[in-house]
Amino acid sequence: MKHTLVATPEAAKYIGGIKPTTMEIWRVQGVGPRYIKCGRLVRYRIDDLDAYLEAQTRTSTSQARC
Repeated sequence: MKHTLVATPEAAKYIGGIKPTTMEIWRVQGVGPRYIKCGRLVRYRIDDLDAYLEAQTRTSTSQARC
């Protein structure tokens, strides 16, 4: 199976145009989408970004976060 990998700026844009620094903060906090770390390089699989977005889907503003 082939996985498309993207760097932090592309991943941030993909999930809604947030700032790349927000994703960096999420990594430190242990929240946000899964990522791959190879040495100093951080990459995100598109499949993991899609899974993260799906997990954020809500049907009501009063619905609790997971």
